[in-house]
Amino acid sequence: MTARFEMRDARQDDGAALARIYNHYIRETVITFEVEELGDAEMSARVTKIQAAGLPWLVAERDGAVRGFAYAGPFRERAAYAHTLETSVYLDLAARGSGLGTALFAELFARLADLDQGHSPHAPVHALMGVIALPNDASVALHERFGMKHVGTFPEVGRKFDRWIDVGYWQATLD
Repeated sequence: MTARFEMRDARQDDGAALARIYNHYIRETVITFEVEELGDAEMSARVTKIQAAGLPWLVAERDGAVRGFAYAGPFRERAAYAHTLETSVYLDLAARGSGLGTALFAELFARLADLDQGHSPHAPVHALMGVIALPNDASVALHERFGMKHVGTFPEVGRKFDRWIDVGYWQATLD
């Protein structure tokens, strides 16, 4: 955690702030493959689903405003994937380049490494996956800073803004 940001668990009343941050990426980038903006209630519902699974959804605040968030969710729905999670981090535009992404990932990775066996069917967490629309040098650098290794690229598997997009996969194991 940086001195400039307060890290905490997401709350239901964060839906509007989370939607504001995430909807920028939906509207303006290929970082997410979603194409329709999300409402506050949908973002709150997503937080509830992740937290109900015993997984962390973190937010970072500065000056009383949410400036970024990170969470881990199931990588795939099949039972054999239960110990593999996909990590995500999104920052407010004004927070990019501030070290907040690194701080959020550090807290997220620490929480996942310490996940209590009794609180989540995902414990113990074995593998973390980063799924990155390419090119995205900043996201690649962030994932690699945390020891994640590039394990493959699927060429032209997404289409947004009338162009084909490659998706890279980064992986780290915790045990």
